Amino acid sequence: MKSLTSIAIISFCLILSLKTLAGDTLVFKGQASGWINLNPDIAMPVWLGLHYIPTANYQVRYPDNRLADVEVSANLSGFTGFHPFDSINAGASLKPYRLWARYSARQFEFRIGLQKINFGSASTLRPLMWFDQLDPRDPLQLTNGVWAVLGRYYFLNNANIWIWGLYGNKDKKTWEVAPTTHRIPEAGGRIQVPVLKGDAAFSCHFRSTDTRLLIDSLPGNSNTPEQRLGLDGKWGIGPGIWFEGAWIHHSLNTGMLTNQEIFTAGTDYTFTVGNGLNVVFEHMVYGYGRAAFDFERRLSFSGLTLSYPININNQLNAVLYRDWTNQAYYNFVNWQHQFQHVAMYFMAYWNPKDYRMPLQNSKNNLTAGKGLQIMIVFNH
Repeated sequence: MKSLTSIAIISFCLILSLKTLAGDTLVFKGQASGWINLNPDIAMPVWLGLHYIPTANYQVRYPDNRLADVEVSANLSGFTGFHPFDSINAGASLKPYRLWARYSARQFEFRIGLQKINFGSASTLRPLMWFDQLDPRDPLQLTNGVWAVLGRYYFLNNANIWIWGLYGNKDKKTWEVAPTTHRIPEAGGRIQVPVLKGDAAFSCHFRSTDTRLLIDSLPGNSNTPEQRLGLDGKWGIGPGIWFEGAWIHHSLNTGMLTNQEIFTAGTDYTFTVGNGLNVVFEHMVYGYGRAAFDFERRLSFSGLTLSYPININNQLNAVLYRDWTNQAYYNFVNWQHQFQHVAMYFMAYWNPKDYRMPLQNSKNNLTAGKGLQIMIVFNH
């Protein structure tokens, strides 16, 4: 991580030294939010929080549509939860949110530092959520970045190729059952090509995992190679249709978690009802076991997303999940009201107390059970 930070800083200095060759732009912006969560089904039924993300972006433009830019942002948050007249809990954090430098041209982009990397065709149930934690129910759409080097090239026929390398990411990312081995880089890539009236892509990623804490790991398998292969595609044939799948394989025996298979198929359509009702449906099957594709253990989820614009300032959204394996429903409704610089969100949810959504990595889940949340967001 320190190496990538140093390179990003050096890149920033080079951009500053070359700024006299072309026009430069410095932009400051930020997003501040405050929220209250009321949930009688958890230990602390009342939670209050504040969040602020200040961002600085510096750009230097060169002839022939070439651009060099740097983005720096921080994630400042504070929260407190309490049970009236009984107990209280509070905390705060300050950490980098984005710190990257980029050089791009008409068909090429190179970026290094703390950044967001996401791809794939699925909307809400995403097997290729390898490096982000985006939740469709989150109005802020926040996700932690990864320390990485990313190169992308775009062909004239809309095909594109990605190559990346990761280093210094200590926390487990989505779908990871074991953290990455300390000080061993990760690497992967993706190629996307036009197919009929849509696109299809193949992705891969390779890393070394520390499997010492896995229950079914065999003794001595603390440094286990892991391979990820992904395939996805999306087409517009009236309604949109897509699929996305991933196979995660440990080269050494890690018991039931030696192989993971995740597959999603989905469709969306906007119905001519009122101002237009957009409906998205996806179904995901997640299996794991000792042998590849035997689905020794299996989870099955369906997701339905509804979006309706009431008018230019108001929108209503609903996200519904069905856990077929555990016979459970996850329900979320959000009404958004937009002012000029301020957005207000009024959210209600009704979820199982035993929260088992596979995409959630939060250690302190505030939406288990039934509750309400109000959020105010100011962008400047």
